[in-house]
Amino acid sequence: MDTKNFDLGLLVTLETLLKERNVTRAARRLNLSQPAMSARLARLREALGDPLLIPSQRGMILTQRALDMMQPLQEALDGVRRVVEQGAPFNPETLRATVVIAASDYVQYALLARYSVTLRAEAPMIRIAWRALDLMALTTQLERGEVDLALAMPESAPVGMRQRRLCDEEYVVVARQGHPSIRGSLDLDLFCALDHVVVSPKGGGFAGPTDAALEAIGRRRNVVLSTPGFLIVPEIVSRSDMIALIPRRIADGWSERVQLLEPPLHIPGFAIASIWHERTTNHPAQIWLRDRLAALA
Repeated sequence: MDTKNFDLGLLVTLETLLKERNVTRAARRLNLSQPAMSARLARLREALGDPLLIPSQRGMILTQRALDMMQPLQEALDGVRRVVEQGAPFNPETLRATVVIAASDYVQYALLARYSVTLRAEAPMIRIAWRALDLMALTTQLERGEVDLALAMPESAPVGMRQRRLCDEEYVVVARQGHPSIRGSLDLDLFCALDHVVVSPKGGGFAGPTDAALEAIGRRRNVVLSTPGFLIVPEIVSRSDMIALIPRRIADGWSERVQLLEPPLHIPGFAIASIWHERTTNHPAQIWLRDRLAALA
């Protein structure tokens, strides 16, 4: 069949005829006269090379070709309706989509775990993919639709991208329960004297915001171990006499195994924002996804 010259409007007629299996009822459903519906059926038979509906003792029955077409035709027309009905009320329970979110291990632990469970409860047909945050590639990923939403510090957002501040985070010192030198508090001298674990996202670094704050008051600490992510740090600390500064949202999950202590000097915290491309700003499903994340954060 030459689809270039096929009247696609006839597909709605075909859908109705296949469901009703009766020309009169189909005409009534589409608000057409019976002769007009019969004329459309004749055009469909000619275009498809099949009678589609044939008489039987109990009325009309569908040919095998018509039966084979029912499901794919329904799915195709449902897809078209979803495209043109974007202004209709959004219902997360019927949302079929795959959502790709880029975030660091910290954000995956602190926000995405609970967020993903909530999404699955509220939108049971959704699929969620986490991927590691790659700030160098993020602009391209968002532009191409490879990532729907990124979670990062606001100052890390690529130029031209939309963002929404989600939460503020602070650092807390963690030390193992039963640490021989720490009993519920930590002064600056002891803080500087103990061995530290530091997180270096790019790997191999032995300094961070804490070291800048110490340098400003003429002090130094003893960093002996560098890791690329936060999630392993509480495990290391719980098994040693090393201490570390980690985000409170991670530390709270380890409160039974490690001591949580206030830093003996001010360490600047950080914020987390959701980041997305302009092209998804007004998309109903994307708006709902961003709003649910903001509410949970």
